Amino acid sequence: MFTGIVRERGRVVAAEANGGGMHLRVEARETAAAARPGDSIAVAGCCLTATAVEDGSLEFDAVPETIARTNLGRLAEGAEVNLEPALRAGEPLGGHFVQGHVDGVGRVRALDPEGEGARLSLELDPELLRYCVQKGSLTVEGVALTVAALDEDGVEIALVPFTLRETTLSALRTGDEVNVEVDLLAKYAERLATT
Repeated sequence: MFTGIVRERGRVVAAEANGGGMHLRVEARETAAAARPGDSIAVAGCCLTATAVEDGSLEFDAVPETIARTNLGRLAEGAEVNLEPALRAGEPLGGHFVQGHVDGVGRVRALDPEGEGARLSLELDPELLRYCVQKGSLTVEGVALTVAALDEDGVEIALVPFTLRETTLSALRTGDEVNVEVDLLAKYAERLATT
């Protein structure tokens, strides 16, 4: 379980195809200092298991299912990724309930300045958009966000200056693909209503 509060930006130092999956090595000194093999860490919003931790870096193996549902297969050496270690008992729940189970990929329509922050516009497929409500929760690249507006093709999100400084979202460009996890409670409510 995660909160969507990014703790560190890591830098990909290796991204190697591996039988339909991918082996990643991410330099992230703060996260690595507190981690050990077997720990769950959200990488760009995707829950991965650390397979090795050494010299300020973490290693992960993403299986073909993960590559098919996320943008991790497009990562290249030098890319920055948002990181969050799994929530530990007793820590504050400052964001919202995030599993790190990416539901799909959205596409950036625009990232426009808005006051000291910015407004992020995302195109979402209908199977993701149906779980979105105004003022509801949405996780983008591992960042817990609030939907500011909806339209028939996507959502708009107001980004505060802190989020722009501390995450990779400020580097997004039109056409970029982003990992999206919809609200956990919305998925369960739909399932209960249809069974």
